[in-house]
Amino acid sequence: MTQIAIAGIGLTPVGEHWSTSLAELAADAASQALKDANLASADAIFIGNSYSSTYNEQTQLGALIASTIGLHGTEALCIEGGTAAGGLAMRAAYLAVKSGEVSTALVIGAEKVTDIVAGDRIKAQNISLDADHEAIHGATLSAMAALLMRRYMHEYGVEISAFEGFSLNAHANGKRNPYAMYRNTLKPGAFATAPMIAEPVSLFDSAPDGDGAAAVLVTSLKLAEDLVAKPVEVAASAAATDTLALQDRAEPLRLRAVEIAVSKALKQAGIGIHDINALELHDAFTILCALSLEASQLAERGQGWQWAQEGGKRISIQGELPLSTFGGLKSRGNPSGAAGVYQIVESVMQLRGLAGDNQVNGQWIMTQNLGGLGSTAAVHILHR
Repeated sequence: MTQIAIAGIGLTPVGEHWSTSLAELAADAASQALKDANLASADAIFIGNSYSSTYNEQTQLGALIASTIGLHGTEALCIEGGTAAGGLAMRAAYLAVKSGEVSTALVIGAEKVTDIVAGDRIKAQNISLDADHEAIHGATLSAMAALLMRRYMHEYGVEISAFEGFSLNAHANGKRNPYAMYRNTLKPGAFATAPMIAEPVSLFDSAPDGDGAAAVLVTSLKLAEDLVAKPVEVAASAAATDTLALQDRAEPLRLRAVEIAVSKALKQAGIGIHDINALELHDAFTILCALSLEASQLAERGQGWQWAQEGGKRISIQGELPLSTFGGLKSRGNPSGAAGVYQIVESVMQLRGLAGDNQVNGQWIMTQNLGGLGSTAAVHILHR
């Protein structure tokens, strides 16, 4: 059976790229990945993007980005899945190479947020919610995350300060990441008193939107070993879904899509969850960190917040299970459809030993990329 590997990576800083278009950001990251893999082209291109139709009034990103890169005639398609689009694009490339249909696949995650501002941006993101039962009533992603967080706090008797360590850890790691959007240190105690976005979700609880693009070159492990000195194996790839609307979930505080995808990925890789040496969570909101840890069987129900105690000591670079090792969405910034590909690139950097002051030990890293509030989950396990 064909083993899959990553032979090349590329990324742009996450931030406000006012003078750069969506296609130009994508082309920058893609060119880096091809160069890193010692290739001039790829057989197919898989693009992850969440909001180009509403942010940029642009679809057909496959043709647009392929031509911008200079790969005219190459098969290219855009994968949709809310903010899980990047992880799903990686999943599609994995399956394409695994099938033998293509030899090399270029995965690109790209998002251009700054083409739209303020309330228009929030409205544009609402296409990730259930249009008939959530968005039509004025719900937003932040508001729905607030409902989850409030319910969790009520059900398990937890105060808002219990989640602080997730953000403290993200910023402690992000300040050493030159590609991060916010490299500031959060002061202990500031989390609970930060301005509210949708109570109890605060400014320091939610990840900031940013422009950015990341890319990886996926191929067989056999070919990757001929191309580069340090290929990274994709030991597992899995995806799953839950209901789109929170109201339709029998247990709103249970991320079933994460449970299913993590279970499948661990079985594929032939390891247990405690063999994972670092975990890249989809920390768009800290409540998702707690719920994802529980869904991954790393904590009992209602106990995921305990990983964030003592300022996030257990999840720090030197901790028991490092999380968000380059700052996660919270500090690096959240480029929506590109978030899952950033996770993959950062994990490859870890496994190649290129993480600098953020370097962790070990040979197994899991990435979890979520669409919305866990409606879609794309999980990958990378192995050195």
